[in-house]
Amino acid sequence: MAYRISSIASFAVTLVLLLGTICDAQLSSTFYESTCPNALSTIRTVIRTAISKEHRMAASLIRLHFHDCFVQGCDASILLDDSPSIESEKTALPNNNSIRGYGIIDQAKAEVEKVCPGVMSCADIVAVAARDASFAVGGPSWTVKLGRRDSSTASKSLANSDLPLFTDDLQTLISRFNNKGLSARDMVTLSGAHTIGQAQCFTFRGRIYNNGSDIDAGFASTRQRGCPSLSNPGNDKKLAALDLVTPSSFDNNYFKNLIQKKGLLQSDQVLFSGGSTDTIVSEYSKNPTTFKSDFAAAMIKMGDIEPLTGSAGMIRKICSSIN
Repeated sequence: MAYRISSIASFAVTLVLLLGTICDAQLSSTFYESTCPNALSTIRTVIRTAISKEHRMAASLIRLHFHDCFVQGCDASILLDDSPSIESEKTALPNNNSIRGYGIIDQAKAEVEKVCPGVMSCADIVAVAARDASFAVGGPSWTVKLGRRDSSTASKSLANSDLPLFTDDLQTLISRFNNKGLSARDMVTLSGAHTIGQAQCFTFRGRIYNNGSDIDAGFASTRQRGCPSLSNPGNDKKLAALDLVTPSSFDNNYFKNLIQKKGLLQSDQVLFSGGSTDTIVSEYSKNPTTFKSDFAAAMIKMGDIEPLTGSAGMIRKICSSIN
């Protein structure tokens, strides 16, 4: 009998420890409440200041979070520089000379380190920065779940294979998002962040000069004035707003543009091209409240992609390095 009681007690202790480990591994909005209560306000100040200086940075920070989560999960691997043991994701085709905001994240990390050294991960800072960036330009806010840890590795090969491309067709886009646990609706919703984004000329030149039936002729002509047909380093980097109507406002005009065949990127216009996502685009074009609500939910869902938690990963003191 004594042996049986002892076994039961031992099992109970094991169960408590196991449950505790599971709980520790879950993301929580209150993760830093006691260890770094000023972390979120510190990040918010940095993000607001950055966006007040350059409005475009809002879209860049949202995109940075997206490109991080699609490669190895939301682990800040995108922030790592090349080193003897790391091949940086920064030079992958979808990221090279395109992803921005690294310096803003570094600044936010430095400020957080001043108030609570070695506590908050770069991965969590990227997630919070995306939320604060959205809200700063009139987009939705949401409760960010926290507790991610940072990766000690990066994967340029996964960045090249898993991230969406501006040339992707609809089914390819749907598949890429499905592979990350995101639905076609999530994909359309998250694409709506393009309402405040910009694109480089080389990404849409082919679309505006091909005289296709899926692009408004007047829109193409307007865009040609800012994107010469001749490809060279200077022309290729010329920028154009993805939303010509209200490029500085987080609204639903992006979807209205698609219905009018005024999507700048091919990967934008395929969302409304006689396919399965047409009804979603139509819905968002008529109901901005639904779009913003769904966007917040989709960002939370994306932030849950394969995070490192508990004893996995690390807390990097400098976001660009594991040293």
